[in-house]
Amino acid sequence: MQETKPVRTRLLSLDVFRGITVLTMILVNNPGSWGKIYAPLKHAAWHGCTPTDLVFPFFLFIVGVSIAYALSGAKLTHEKHTQTIVRIIRRGLTLFALGMFLSLFPKFEFDTVRIPGVLQRIGIVFIVAGIIFLKTERRTQIMTIAVILIGYWAVMMFAPVPGIGLANLQPTTNLAAWLDYKLLAGHLWKSTKVWDPEGILSTIPAVATALTGVLVGQWLKKKDDAGNKIAWLMVWGVICTCLGLIWDLHFPINKSLWTSSYVLYTSGLAMLGLGLCYWLIDVKGYQKFTTPFLVYGINAITVFFLSGLIPRIMGMIKVQTASGEVDSKTYLYETFYTPHLDPYNASLAWALTWIGFWMIILWIMYRKNIIIKV
Repeated sequence: MQETKPVRTRLLSLDVFRGITVLTMILVNNPGSWGKIYAPLKHAAWHGCTPTDLVFPFFLFIVGVSIAYALSGAKLTHEKHTQTIVRIIRRGLTLFALGMFLSLFPKFEFDTVRIPGVLQRIGIVFIVAGIIFLKTERRTQIMTIAVILIGYWAVMMFAPVPGIGLANLQPTTNLAAWLDYKLLAGHLWKSTKVWDPEGILSTIPAVATALTGVLVGQWLKKKDDAGNKIAWLMVWGVICTCLGLIWDLHFPINKSLWTSSYVLYTSGLAMLGLGLCYWLIDVKGYQKFTTPFLVYGINAITVFFLSGLIPRIMGMIKVQTASGEVDSKTYLYETFYTPHLDPYNASLAWALTWIGFWMIILWIMYRKNIIIKV
């Protein structure tokens, strides 16, 4: 990782949209108690989509938009593609390694470490989407998205599951779960043990999510009237959202399976969200409200990584109380939050405290013009 100065040509609305997404990610990942969470801050139990289920696909969509902005110059310089691909792979593997470190820390039990994960998926998707953008044109990218979504639908809905029987979308017996267990048994999410929400097969349609962002990034970079760009972005946002809802009737919207309907639905909403930010911030110039989100957006991976690491460190620090020894997180939560608020509000207040804590750190970094690039 390195320290550098902010790039002044960054699309401000994209950084703000990324900041809103990462801030929300920290909010939903850090409740005071996992058993006391308001419904919108939970993932859907299986089929369906809550506001929390929008966070990860929004981030991958933003990764795609960023690829179009960051690599457009290199795309035009054909003789340097090999060097660019090496940088793409290096960055993707770094993200994967950071995710593995979080999975291993603090016990470093390699025999049972969870291999899939959020950062791991981001790294893989970044590599694949980055290379596709670099080596193909927009028409091929559209066709790639279509092939992925239709192919994934066909495989999940019609391919028999070995040792089980007919294709199905049940949590433990679908084809994606079978493949996860077949290849990664003992290295899956501890809450399920036999399948993983960031598993192998479901990472393929996640690439399609990033590629929708790649298309949007290329559209926003066009030398065209801003109003026309926003209008078409909103139109396609509505079209994709509606197509996702229609496809949901046959191939249910499901984050854990990253179904094709989920890709269209969430990508459509991401287009609408980014389009609104672009209109307000870059076109209309309403920027006074942006700084709290901007500080999260320009150091997104840094804050996501540290927000996962610090709670693990807190779990290692023990505090002696009258009722016995507890970790420091539990001590702080039960001392300053649960005695004064009802369980759900105490849990929410703890998450909001983390948002405020990281905002102070990120604001200082922002004022000092520090961006940590992975």
